[in-house]
Amino acid sequence: MTVPHFAVGDGYAVYRGPVTDSSFHRHAAYQVAIGDEVAMVDGAANRHEGAALVVAPMVRHRMLANADVLTYFVEPHCVFADRLRERCGTGISAAPDLRGLRAEDIGAHPSGTLDPRLVTALDTLAGRAVPMPGLAAMVGLSPQRLRALARQQVGMPLARWRMWVRLRRAAEALRAGASVAEAAVTAGFADQAHLTRGMRDMMGLTPSAVLPVLRGHSRRAT
Repeated sequence: MTVPHFAVGDGYAVYRGPVTDSSFHRHAAYQVAIGDEVAMVDGAANRHEGAALVVAPMVRHRMLANADVLTYFVEPHCVFADRLRERCGTGISAAPDLRGLRAEDIGAHPSGTLDPRLVTALDTLAGRAVPMPGLAAMVGLSPQRLRALARQQVGMPLARWRMWVRLRRAAEALRAGASVAEAAVTAGFADQAHLTRGMRDMMGLTPSAVLPVLRGHSRRAT
């Protein structure tokens, strides 16, 4: 039996293990779900099945129960996301050729198709919290233009990317032994309830649901 695990690397996170029927949610990253019979339902109630499914950022969907799924969350400003953007569009797509995807195939190189100013902004936010006026000034844009660029090129507001980054920090804090309340504060959430709502909205899960994997079988990607 596969031992469940969660790992974070440069440009991606990866989970391997069972999934239960999740609630509807929307990621700020590309999701590549791989397994024998991966199934999910989109916001229009259409069912998608395949050996590998790709979900574009901000697409509303829910995963159906499966005993063993390998899931990569690919950050939208890394070079591998360029490949996914080109071939998978803005919905849910079958991608059987990605069934053998490995973490080392993703890499951390920056996107070659997105505006480099947006890439810098997303990468900066992934490392630290920066207020919008300062972030926009850093990349030579007005706040309004930077917001518009994010919506145009990666299909989401920067606020959603900030939330995704906070969730990633919270997951790492939980893995390191923090309580849910401590992880919420560490990641910049107002409180434990705020973290729970954010995780349910963006991942279809709650901190209590992912805690056994993070505590018992997680590891750092290399």
